[in-house]
Amino acid sequence: MHSTLPARLLVLLAALGAAAPAAAQYDPQATQQAQREAMVALQFMDGVWRGPAWSLQPNGEKRHLVQTERIGPFLQGAIRVIEGRGYLDDGRVGFNALGIVSYDAAKKAYSMRSYALGHAGDFAFRPSADGYAWEVPAGPKATIRYVATVRDGTLHEVGDRVVEGQLPVRIFEMTLKRIGDTAWPAGDAVPRS
Repeated sequence: MHSTLPARLLVLLAALGAAAPAAAQYDPQATQQAQREAMVALQFMDGVWRGPAWSLQPNGEKRHLVQTERIGPFLQGAIRVIEGRGYLDDGRVGFNALGIVSYDAAKKAYSMRSYALGHAGDFAFRPSADGYAWEVPAGPKATIRYVATVRDGTLHEVGDRVVEGQLPVRIFEMTLKRIGDTAWPAGDAVPRS
Protein backbone atom coordinates (compact mmCIF):
# COMPACT_ATOMS: atom_id res chain seq x y z
CA MET A 1 0.00 0.00 0.00
CA HIS A 2 2.81 2.43 0.85
CA SER A 3 4.48 1.86 -2.51
CA THR A 4 1.39 3.10 -4.40
CA LEU A 5 1.00 6.31 -2.40
CA PRO A 6 3.80 8.15 -4.22
CA ALA A 7 2.39 7.03 -7.58
CA ARG A 8 -1.07 8.35 -6.63
CA LEU A 9 0.46 11.56 -5.41
CA LEU A 10 2.38 11.96 -8.68
CA VAL A 11 -0.81 11.38 -10.70
CA LEU A 12 -2.66 13.99 -8.62
CA LEU A 13 0.15 16.51 -8.98
CA ALA A 14 0.33 15.89 -12.74
CA ALA A 15 -3.43 16.44 -13.03
CA LEU A 16 -3.21 19.66 -11.05
CA GLY A 17 -0.27 20.81 -13.16
CA ALA A 18 -2.17 20.13 -16.37
CA ALA A 19 -5.14 22.15 -15.09
CA ALA A 20 -2.94 25.08 -14.04
CA PRO A 21 -2.45 26.56 -17.54
CA ALA A 22 -6.20 26.46 -18.19
CA ALA A 23 -6.92 28.01 -14.81
CA ALA A 24 -4.26 30.66 -15.40
CA GLN A 25 -6.00 31.63 -18.67
CA TYR A 26 -9.41 32.00 -17.01
CA ASP A 27 -10.32 35.63 -16.53
CA PRO A 28 -13.40 35.96 -14.27
CA GLN A 29 -13.84 39.66 -15.05
CA ALA A 30 -13.87 39.04 -18.80
CA THR A 31 -16.26 36.10 -18.38
CA GLN A 32 -18.66 38.11 -16.23
CA GLN A 33 -18.51 41.00 -18.69
CA ALA A 34 -19.39 38.63 -21.55
CA GLN A 35 -22.31 37.30 -19.48
CA ARG A 36 -23.59 40.82 -18.73
CA GLU A 37 -23.32 41.77 -22.40
CA ALA A 38 -25.26 38.65 -23.43
CA MET A 39 -27.99 39.41 -20.87
CA VAL A 40 -28.59 42.84 -22.44
CA ALA A 41 -30.48 40.95 -25.17
CA LEU A 42 -32.99 39.84 -22.52
CA GLN A 43 -33.73 43.21 -20.92
CA PHE A 44 -37.10 43.28 -22.69
CA MET A 45 -38.24 40.58 -20.24
CA ASP A 46 -37.61 42.65 -17.10
CA GLY A 47 -40.51 43.84 -15.01
CA VAL A 48 -43.74 42.61 -13.49
CA TRP A 49 -46.30 40.90 -15.72
CA ARG A 50 -49.87 39.66 -15.16
CA GLY A 51 -52.64 38.10 -17.21
CA PRO A 52 -54.75 35.05 -18.02
CA ALA A 53 -53.23 31.62 -18.51
CA TRP A 54 -54.38 28.06 -18.87
CA SER A 55 -52.73 24.66 -18.77
CA LEU A 56 -54.00 21.30 -19.93
CA GLN A 57 -54.36 18.87 -17.03
CA PRO A 58 -53.69 15.10 -17.27
CA ASN A 59 -57.47 14.47 -17.36
CA GLY A 60 -57.77 16.73 -20.45
CA GLU A 61 -59.41 19.67 -18.65
CA LYS A 62 -58.06 23.20 -18.90
CA ARG A 63 -56.98 24.78 -15.62
CA HIS A 64 -57.35 28.56 -15.75
CA LEU A 65 -55.11 30.85 -13.71
CA VAL A 66 -54.17 34.47 -13.31
CA GLN A 67 -50.47 34.17 -14.11
CA THR A 68 -47.86 36.60 -12.82
CA GLU A 69 -44.19 36.81 -13.68
CA ARG A 70 -41.47 38.93 -12.14
CA ILE A 71 -38.23 39.04 -14.02
CA GLY A 72 -35.02 40.87 -13.31
CA PRO A 73 -31.23 40.86 -13.43
CA PHE A 74 -29.05 39.43 -10.66
CA LEU A 75 -25.31 39.08 -9.99
CA GLN A 76 -24.73 42.55 -11.43
CA GLY A 77 -26.65 41.68 -14.58
CA ALA A 78 -24.85 38.38 -15.31
CA ILE A 79 -28.06 36.32 -15.05
CA ARG A 80 -31.84 36.79 -15.29
CA VAL A 81 -34.15 35.41 -12.61
CA ILE A 82 -37.80 34.58 -13.36
CA GLU A 83 -40.52 33.71 -10.90
CA GLY A 84 -43.83 32.51 -12.30
CA ARG A 85 -46.82 32.35 -9.98
CA GLY A 86 -50.31 31.32 -11.04
CA TYR A 87 -53.36 32.13 -8.90
CA LEU A 88 -56.57 30.09 -8.79
CA ASP A 89 -60.02 31.74 -8.67
CA ASP A 90 -60.04 31.50 -4.85
CA GLY A 91 -56.69 33.35 -4.60
CA ARG A 92 -54.57 30.32 -3.73
CA VAL A 93 -51.32 29.74 -5.59
CA GLY A 94 -51.94 26.94 -8.06
CA PHE A 95 -48.56 27.11 -9.79
CA ASN A 96 -45.14 28.41 -8.79
CA ALA A 97 -41.88 28.15 -10.73
CA LEU A 98 -38.40 29.62 -10.71
CA GLY A 99 -36.10 29.99 -13.69
CA ILE A 100 -32.54 31.23 -13.88
CA VAL A 101 -31.29 32.20 -17.34
CA SER A 102 -27.53 32.29 -17.77
CA TYR A 103 -24.98 32.58 -20.55
CA ASP A 104 -21.95 30.33 -20.96
CA ALA A 105 -19.31 32.58 -22.50
CA ALA A 106 -17.08 29.63 -23.49
CA LYS A 107 -19.91 27.80 -25.31
CA LYS A 108 -21.57 31.04 -26.47
CA ALA A 109 -24.93 29.58 -25.42
CA TYR A 110 -27.79 30.48 -23.11
CA SER A 111 -29.43 28.00 -20.77
CA MET A 112 -32.20 28.04 -18.20
CA ARG A 113 -32.25 26.21 -14.89
CA SER A 114 -35.92 25.63 -14.11
CA TYR A 115 -37.69 24.51 -10.94
CA ALA A 116 -41.40 23.68 -11.27
CA LEU A 117 -43.90 21.11 -10.05
CA GLY A 118 -41.28 19.17 -8.11
CA HIS A 119 -38.94 18.91 -11.11
CA ALA A 120 -35.69 20.69 -11.90
CA GLY A 121 -33.53 20.73 -14.99
CA ASP A 122 -31.19 22.60 -17.27
CA PHE A 123 -32.57 23.45 -20.69
CA ALA A 124 -31.32 25.23 -23.81
CA PHE A 125 -32.75 28.75 -23.96
CA ARG A 126 -32.80 30.59 -27.28
CA PRO A 127 -33.49 34.32 -27.44
CA SER A 128 -35.11 35.59 -30.63
CA ALA A 129 -35.63 39.06 -32.05
CA ASP A 130 -38.91 39.45 -30.14
CA GLY A 131 -38.94 36.70 -27.51
CA TYR A 132 -37.44 33.35 -26.63
CA ALA A 133 -37.89 29.58 -26.87
CA TRP A 134 -36.95 26.64 -24.68
CA GLU A 135 -37.71 22.92 -24.58
CA VAL A 136 -38.19 20.23 -21.95
CA PRO A 137 -37.82 16.50 -22.66
CA ALA A 138 -41.20 14.83 -22.02
CA GLY A 139 -40.71 11.12 -22.55
CA PRO A 140 -39.69 8.88 -25.42
CA LYS A 141 -39.58 10.92 -28.63
CA ALA A 142 -41.54 13.73 -26.91
CA THR A 143 -40.71 17.32 -26.07
CA ILE A 144 -42.58 20.24 -24.57
CA ARG A 145 -41.68 23.32 -26.61
CA TYR A 146 -42.28 26.78 -25.16
CA VAL A 147 -42.20 29.79 -27.47
CA ALA A 148 -42.75 33.38 -26.32
CA THR A 149 -43.12 36.67 -28.11
CA VAL A 150 -42.93 40.04 -26.40
CA ARG A 151 -44.47 42.99 -28.27
CA ASP A 152 -46.01 46.28 -27.20
CA GLY A 153 -45.95 45.43 -23.49
CA THR A 154 -47.50 41.97 -23.97
CA LEU A 155 -45.73 38.67 -23.25
CA HIS A 156 -47.48 35.80 -25.04
CA GLU A 157 -46.12 32.30 -24.38
CA VAL A 158 -47.40 28.96 -25.60
CA GLY A 159 -46.36 25.42 -24.73
CA ASP A 160 -46.87 22.52 -27.12
CA ARG A 161 -46.31 18.83 -26.47
CA VAL A 162 -44.52 17.55 -29.55
CA VAL A 163 -44.37 13.79 -30.10
CA GLU A 164 -42.46 12.45 -33.09
CA GLY A 165 -44.87 11.52 -35.88
CA GLN A 166 -47.86 13.36 -34.35
CA LEU A 167 -49.32 16.84 -34.56
CA PRO A 168 -48.30 19.16 -31.69
CA VAL A 169 -50.83 19.52 -28.85
CA ARG A 170 -51.18 22.89 -27.15
CA ILE A 171 -50.90 22.34 -23.38
CA PHE A 172 -50.23 25.87 -22.10
CA GLU A 173 -50.88 29.47 -23.02
CA MET A 174 -50.50 32.80 -21.24
CA THR A 175 -50.98 36.38 -22.34
CA LEU A 176 -49.46 38.80 -19.83
CA LYS A 177 -49.37 42.58 -19.77
CA ARG A 178 -46.38 44.39 -18.33
CA ILE A 179 -47.70 46.18 -15.25
CA GLY A 180 -44.52 47.80 -13.97
CA ASP A 181 -40.88 47.73 -13.00
CA THR A 182 -39.36 45.67 -10.22
CA ALA A 183 -36.15 45.82 -8.21
CA TRP A 184 -36.44 42.06 -7.72
CA PRO A 185 -34.26 40.02 -7.27
CA ALA A 186 -31.29 42.35 -6.78
CA GLY A 187 -33.20 44.94 -4.73
CA ASP A 188 -33.41 44.98 -0.96
CA ALA A 189 -30.05 43.26 -0.48
CA VAL A 190 -28.84 42.86 3.12
CA PRO A 191 -26.67 45.90 3.87
CA ARG A 192 -23.04 45.58 4.93
CA SER A 193 -23.77 46.92 8.39
